[in-house]
Amino acid sequence: MSDDTTIEFAGDGTWSEESDWDIDLGEGGDLEEFVPVPTVAVVGRPNVGKSTLVNRIIGRREAVVEDVPGVTRDRVSYEANWNGRRFMVQDTGGWEPDAKGLQQSVARQAEVAMRTADAILVVVDATVGATSVDEAVAKVLRRSKTPVILVANKVDDDRVEAEAAALWSMGLGEPHTVSATHGRGTGDLLDVLLEALPETPREGTGGGGPRRVALVGKPNVGKSSLINKLSGDERSVVHDVAGTTVDPVDSIVELGGKPWRFVDTAGLRKRVNSASGAEFYASLRTRGAIDAAEVAVLLIDASQPITEQDQRVITMVVESGRAMVIAFNKWDLVDEDRRYELGREIERDLLRVPWAARVNISAKTGRAVQKLVPAMETALESWDKRISTGQLNTWLKEVVAATPPPMRGGRLPRVLFATQASTRPPTFVLFTTGFLEAGYRRFLERRLREEFGFDGSPVRISVRVREKRVRK
Repeated sequence: MSDDTTIEFAGDGTWSEESDWDIDLGEGGDLEEFVPVPTVAVVGRPNVGKSTLVNRIIGRREAVVEDVPGVTRDRVSYEANWNGRRFMVQDTGGWEPDAKGLQQSVARQAEVAMRTADAILVVVDATVGATSVDEAVAKVLRRSKTPVILVANKVDDDRVEAEAAALWSMGLGEPHTVSATHGRGTGDLLDVLLEALPETPREGTGGGGPRRVALVGKPNVGKSSLINKLSGDERSVVHDVAGTTVDPVDSIVELGGKPWRFVDTAGLRKRVNSASGAEFYASLRTRGAIDAAEVAVLLIDASQPITEQDQRVITMVVESGRAMVIAFNKWDLVDEDRRYELGREIERDLLRVPWAARVNISAKTGRAVQKLVPAMETALESWDKRISTGQLNTWLKEVVAATPPPMRGGRLPRVLFATQASTRPPTFVLFTTGFLEAGYRRFLERRLREEFGFDGSPVRISVRVREKRVRK
């Protein structure tokens, strides 16, 4: 029997397709499979408008923009589409040859983007002209075998456009004048970009497509360190300043013999309605990263008490309906007393997500990080799981017969039948003659998990009270 059939569970246990009830099974909610597309790296010195140009190219406000140099610190990828061609746009932190400390790490991210991209947009502020930093960038890029397109940004009028002609001296060919803020010239730039882009990316990612994983948690909990440990490479900027990551950062990492797409997100420091500036938009990006992911790995600092911030991130993941793994990081700092206290905190503060897999790791030392893969695989298997309608109702009949729902308004609601409306997450619809109390729905969810598993995935149960279809 197909899942889009209108059915009725009759009193004698038989099925009828001539039902009197309208059943809206909903959509399956499957996510589009990842298809490899070429990548464009947007590079240049700080505050020349790279993130503003990225937003203009992708047609939406995704990259964090603020009138302060250095807001973007990592390599950040976004999907774009122009004239029917899909490609990835990679925003980078400002490139400074003599940068020290945090800025030195940012510069390395830009250099990696230049090595791995299929085309490069080097952005220069046309109102300032070519600085010594711009010349240093150009010197490196002139040796690159990757197509390079020079973008003269902040050209808002004809006067600045005439001044932009001086950028020919950089030796990168014709400067393409644009105003990323107002959109002037960006269409022509994209036409030139499509001519330079290859049809297929330099680095393939495999046919099946990697599963998408969002690394979430409060600031300085070790998300970027975990990405770097898993990848064996410095994919994300790591610094002992909390809040180093502002944008979500995509990394393809091969684990357990297959690729995974990890997104290292900004730590949620404040409530979104009390955050401001770059932090406000970073919070929105983090929410977007969770929604775009299939499984969320929540990092909690095991050496410290579970906080309200941790609880808010859990709420975000649960509300998004994503599979979840809870990784207690910094386990190398946990002693016997802290383990005891943590056990009590888990019983008290994680009571609402007993289904989430828990792994104790140390991103710094690499302790038990390999256990994340089976935990994520189990969670995703549960997230994708579908129970046949016949199997589901055989189980339901036995459970309801053993433990009927509580009476409501002097009447005993009858559970007629159930169907799984969708996966990702598993969503079940119960058709009844009356409303089911929240406590009974939780009981059914608990028994459902005992019978069918669903470890690592939320399960949603909704109730449809029977209404006769009006026959015309």
